[in-house]
Amino acid sequence: MVEAVLERTRSRHGARVYAYVLMPEHVHLLLNEPPNILLSQFLKVLKQTISRQLKGEREQFWQDRYFDANVRGEEGRSEVIQYIHRNPVKRGLAERPEHYPWSSYNHYATGNRGAVEIESEWTARWRQTHSSR
Repeated sequence: MVEAVLERTRSRHGARVYAYVLMPEHVHLLLNEPPNILLSQFLKVLKQTISRQLKGEREQFWQDRYFDANVRGEEGRSEVIQYIHRNPVKRGLAERPEHYPWSSYNHYATGNRGAVEIESEWTARWRQTHSSR
């Protein structure tokens, strides 16, 4: 459900998601500033939509704040993507990144399109092939 909401929100606002992982109590996202909405507004829409569906009897679903940082350059982006994909292994939720189903890792490893469109070389090639038809 979270991946579906992320994809709908990404698509609606033209965001580019470079990597993600859904952890039991938090989410890691690497994305750009969407062209027509502030990043804080994008995250607000995403969080509100998800919490309406998952909150249940809880007073609050999300933490009050999110933590963000600017990433510069290809090397910085690669480091963050690796960190995101290794997070489930580090936490003991999977033996290897490819064994954890709620992340963008398998897109990078195989090029297969998953629940969320990932901005990658695979996606760029797919777009190129399908736009020339």
